[in-house]
Amino acid sequence: MTSVADRTATDTRGRVGDDTLRPDGIPKVKGEFAFSSDLWDRGMLWGRTLRSPHAAARIVSIDIGPALAMPGVHAVLTADDVPGSATYGLEHSDQPVFASDVVRYVGEAIAVVAADHPETARLAMEAIVVEYEVVTPLTDSEAAITAEPIHPDGNVFRHLVIRHGDPDAVDGDVVVDGEYEIGMQDQAFMGPESAMALPMEDGGIELFIATQWLHVDQSQVAACLGMPEDKVRLVLAGVGGAFGAREDLSLQVHICLLALHTGRPVKMVFSREESFYGHVHRHPCRLRYRHHADREGNLVKIEASMVFDGGAYASSSPAVLANGVSFAAGPYRVPNAVVEGWAVRTNNPPCGAMRGFGVVQACFGHESQMDKLAAALDMDPVELRLRNAMRRGDRMITGQEITGTAPAEECLRAAAEAPLPPVPHEDDDDVMLLPGGAGRTADRGQIRRGVGYGLSIKNIAFSEGFDDSAAAACTLRDGVAIIKSACAEVGQGFVTIAGQIAREVLGVEEVVLDTVDTDIGSAGSTSASRQTWMSGGAVEHACRGVREQLIDRVARRTGVDPATLDLVDGRVVSGDGSIDVSVAEAVDGEELYHELVFRHAPTQPLDENGQGDAHVSYAFAAHRAVVDVDPELGLVRVVEMATGQDIGRALNPVQVVGQIEGGIAQGVGLAVMEEIIVEDGLVKNASFTDYLIPTALDMPEVVTTLIEDPEPGAPFGAKGVGEPPTISSTPAVVAAIRAATGLELPRVPVRPADIALADS
Repeated sequence: MTSVADRTATDTRGRVGDDTLRPDGIPKVKGEFAFSSDLWDRGMLWGRTLRSPHAAARIVSIDIGPALAMPGVHAVLTADDVPGSATYGLEHSDQPVFASDVVRYVGEAIAVVAADHPETARLAMEAIVVEYEVVTPLTDSEAAITAEPIHPDGNVFRHLVIRHGDPDAVDGDVVVDGEYEIGMQDQAFMGPESAMALPMEDGGIELFIATQWLHVDQSQVAACLGMPEDKVRLVLAGVGGAFGAREDLSLQVHICLLALHTGRPVKMVFSREESFYGHVHRHPCRLRYRHHADREGNLVKIEASMVFDGGAYASSSPAVLANGVSFAAGPYRVPNAVVEGWAVRTNNPPCGAMRGFGVVQACFGHESQMDKLAAALDMDPVELRLRNAMRRGDRMITGQEITGTAPAEECLRAAAEAPLPPVPHEDDDDVMLLPGGAGRTADRGQIRRGVGYGLSIKNIAFSEGFDDSAAAACTLRDGVAIIKSACAEVGQGFVTIAGQIAREVLGVEEVVLDTVDTDIGSAGSTSASRQTWMSGGAVEHACRGVREQLIDRVARRTGVDPATLDLVDGRVVSGDGSIDVSVAEAVDGEELYHELVFRHAPTQPLDENGQGDAHVSYAFAAHRAVVDVDPELGLVRVVEMATGQDIGRALNPVQVVGQIEGGIAQGVGLAVMEEIIVEDGLVKNASFTDYLIPTALDMPEVVTTLIEDPEPGAPFGAKGVGEPPTISSTPAVVAAIRAATGLELPRVPVRPADIALADS
C-alpha cells in the first residue's frame, strides 16, 4: 500500500517502477505536438459531411446537383457511390455508410463533399437538397423492447438473464428496493475527429487517423471500399483523447471514398458540434433493484433489471450489457441473484464504449442500494461494505471464481481512513470554497457537508471468448531497442510503458517506438483497461526473445553454457566475472529481432443462465467523497475525493496517479453536471457551452492510495488503471449529496433543481 502525495517525473528513460516523464508531454503543453487535425499535404482537399436533422424519417429524394455546380467542389458522394459493403459496425454490421432510404438518428450521414477550401466544402454541404418524410421516433428504451422494429435486425441488441445460486431463495430479513437512472454522458475528449486520406499509386489508400483500434478500422474500411485489407494502410495520427468514443468508425470510410474518387489527399476535421453527433456516447440506463440481507448485514440475494439505450445502431451495446449484468451485484459476495438486462435500439444517438463500459451504470445502482440497506439496518455504510466485500476465491454472480488478487477491503479501508478535510471557518471569505464559486451565490451559513462512499469492481481486457491478443516486435540495433506495436496511444501512457519494459528487460538506455500502423499484427483496442496487460505483455515477451538471442550469441562465441550468463544493466556477464560484454559489442553491427503475438488465459461466453468464466481478471477501487451543498440553490461543490485503488503494480507511478485523477474528473462530471440532453431524439446541447464538464476549479482535492498486490500472469504484475476511478466516484459523490440533504436522488447527473425544488 502506497500513499501518494504530489509526484513529478524528470526523465523519459525510466525503468519499471520509476516515475517516468511522457516524451509527448512537454510538446503537448507547448503546442508543438502534431495532432491529427494538424495534418497537411500538397494539393489537399477538404471534406464535409451532410447529416440528418431528424431522428426518424424516410428519405424521399436527394439532389446533389446544386453542390456539384459550385466552383471548387470536386466530389459529392452518396450511398450510390459506395463500392463495397453498404454497412459497417464494430461488432455487427448494421450502420449504413450513408443513409439512403431512412434516417434513424439526428446526425446520421447522408452525403459527403470534397472541395478546395473548408468554407467551400461547408457551403456545398448545405447546398445539397434532401426531401424527408418525418415519422414519429422511437425514443423510449423500455418501450423499444416490444415496439415495432425500426431496423431489419430488430430493436433488441441483446437480452441476458443471470441466475445464480437459488433464484427462488426466500426474502431476507431486510429488503430494500430502488429505481435509478443514468443520463447520456459524452466522452468530451479534447480533439474532435479528424484525419487525412492519401490515394496510393497501386490503387490503395493510406489513412492517417486518430483512433483506438487501427486493425478493426482497417477491416471495416476495406470492406466498404471493396478492397483487400492489404490495400488499406492505417497510420496512427496524434490523438487528443478517446475514452471509448474513437473505437467506432466516424469519418474513416467517408474520407477514403473522397480521396479515391478525386485522386487527391483529403482532410476532414469535425467541429465540436459535429463531434457530438459523429461519435457514440455512454448508454443511458434505467435500473430496478431489490437487495435482501439478514439482520447482521450479510447479503442474501439481489434482484435487478436494467435497460441500456443503445440508440440507432449496435456498436458495442451487446458487450456493454454483458458487463452491466455481470457486475450488477458489485464487489460483494451474494449467494443468490436474478438479474435481467436488455440493450435496445431506439432513434436516439448511438451509444457504445465509454470509460467503465457498462459497469458505471451498474455501480450507481448497487452502491445506492448498499447505502439504503445500511440505513435500513442502522449500520455504518463502510462496515456493511466490508462485511460483504469479495476476496480471492469468492465467486461472481456469473459463477466465475476470482483467482487473481482481490484487495477490495484494502481499497475501502484506504479511502475511509484518509484524514477528512477541514471544515472552512464561518469567517473565511474565500468565495472559491463555496458552492457556486466566484459567483458569490451561496452563503456560508446555508452550507451542509456530506460524506459518501463507493466501492467497485471492473473486468480487465476483452471478455466472453472474444479473441484478445496483441502483437509486438523488438529489434536490437547498435545498442538501441526499437519497439513496433499497433497499440494506439490515446493518453493512457503506453508511450512510456513500452520503453520502460524494454529497458527493464534488455538493460539498454535508448528505446525508440516505431511508427504505429497496420504493418504489424493487431494490438487490439486501446480500451477495457487492457493495453498494459496485452500490448505491455507483448513488448515484454518480444524483448525477452531478443534477450535470449543476445545471451545465446555471447554463449556461442565464448563456448559457455547460456544458463551461466545474464544480462545486467546492458551487459552480458557471467557469474564468475570472466565474461563482461556490452550489448553493442554482442550485437556487433548486426541486429536481433523477435516478433510474437501475446494472449492471455481464454474466456468463454455466458450461457443461457448467465454463467461462465467470461472475464480474465478484475480490478477494485473505492472512493470517499466529501461535498458541500447549498440546499436552497441546489449548488454542489465536491471538496475532496479519497481513493484506494487496486493497481497490481505501478509501472509508472506518476502516470498512474494522473490516470486516477482524470478518471475521477469524469466520475464527478457524471455525478453533478455532464449529460447530453435528448428530447424526442433531438440533441439539445451539442457544445461545451451547454454540455458542462468539470474545469480545474470544479475538481476536488484527490487523496490517492495505490494498493500494490501484483496480479499473476500480468506483465510485472500490473493491472490497467484507467477505468476504475470513473466507476465508483460517481455514486460516492451522490451518496455524499444525499448525506448532506436527506434526499433520495435516484438519478445522475444530480441537477440543481433536483435539490432546490425537491420536497425535503
